Amino acid sequence: MRRRAIGIAVSALLTAALFAGGAEIVGAGSPEAAGTSIEPELRASAFVSASDLRTAIVRLRRRIRDVPADTRAVVELGSAYLQEANATANPALYPMAERMFRRALNDGGARVDALVGMGTLALARHAFAEALEWGERARRLAPFDADVYGVIGDARLELGRYEKAFRTFQSMVDARPELASYARVSYARELRGDVRGAVAAMRGALGAAGRPMDAAWAGYQLGELAFGRGDVRAAAAWFRRSASLAPEYVPPFAGLAKVAWARGDVRRAIAGYRDVVRRDPAPEYLLALADLYRSTGRPGLAGAAEGRFRGQLRAERAYGVDVDLELAVFEADHADPRSAVATARDEWRRRPSVHVADALAWSLSQAGRSRAAVPYMRRARQLGTRSAVFLFHDAVIRHRLGDDAAAQRLLRRALSINPNFSIQYAGAARSLLDALRSPRRT
Repeated sequence: MRRRAIGIAVSALLTAALFAGGAEIVGAGSPEAAGTSIEPELRASAFVSASDLRTAIVRLRRRIRDVPADTRAVVELGSAYLQEANATANPALYPMAERMFRRALNDGGARVDALVGMGTLALARHAFAEALEWGERARRLAPFDADVYGVIGDARLELGRYEKAFRTFQSMVDARPELASYARVSYARELRGDVRGAVAAMRGALGAAGRPMDAAWAGYQLGELAFGRGDVRAAAAWFRRSASLAPEYVPPFAGLAKVAWARGDVRRAIAGYRDVVRRDPAPEYLLALADLYRSTGRPGLAGAAEGRFRGQLRAERAYGVDVDLELAVFEADHADPRSAVATARDEWRRRPSVHVADALAWSLSQAGRSRAAVPYMRRARQLGTRSAVFLFHDAVIRHRLGDDAAAQRLLRRALSINPNFSIQYAGAARSLLDALRSPRRT
């Protein structure tokens, strides 16, 4: 979910389609909106492919060379670099985007857009306190700009300032109800445990999509929401539709690989993820591939994928990205829980969000300190998020503390929400629940 919010932030600079009508963050959608049928038509216009993006970059460079004072083109080039970095998992493009945004600020033109660009770049780098500062600077100049509210709201969300973030998103959707604002409403509702409302808001985002890429993005998010509530069939339908709308957009193909795993076709899942990481070596895809290899008894290939995962994190860190949350979760699950505790604590001091709370609680428990994990697990679940991962972590912590009745209850809830919540741990959750249900042998 956290990565999804960052994707919303990046898309805010690049999406211009408007959609009539408002939305409220609090409140569930209608039963029809939460159904599993696919919309018969997706209103969209021209898809900006990777090749088109590269063409645009060349055109913008030429424009800036010929007219150096065109700060609008400078900001657009920075945004294009940022979009390409997001699409290709290439953090080397972040400094290039930053140079363009800072150049525009120094030249004094397109100032609000340049400030929003710097804030969006900070979000992509997980520098959320810095992103908030950029957003606040932009708001002083443009208090009614929806993109400004997007940067501020995303930063507040990741810093764990939830009520302020939700109010900011409401201001954003009131200012300009469109794909980016509806998507933020969806994410806010999902965090609060209102999955039905999250689906309804994301359908609003889908209706606002003006390009196939935007429709593919919204459809992919609907697939993720379906998968997260255990509806593999609906998830597969959304992922297929998204893939057909924008074949160069990688996430739907990762979704289809995940669906193959959930259906028991591990060979197809591995083939799917191998193709995905060839196109987009994002850490989450590399780790999924590693977990699949390990689950099929191929530790050498799993280790190689994990090595690439570490390499991608190192590359991101070298270009200014804070990867401590991702590293803590990986260390807790695969390598060194004690190191994970230190890393997660550092991240918690920077941003006490529910996801960091969950990572810290799990790291503590994996390091043999389950009692110390309890208050952080409580913080992780404070919003009522319907997360099977959170519930599984809580169940294991309770089991390790000897509270098997609570562990059983939590495991049942986790598996009822999504029996395929984790390649690494879904089977372990079922095995633990079966063991706890069995009569104790004397």
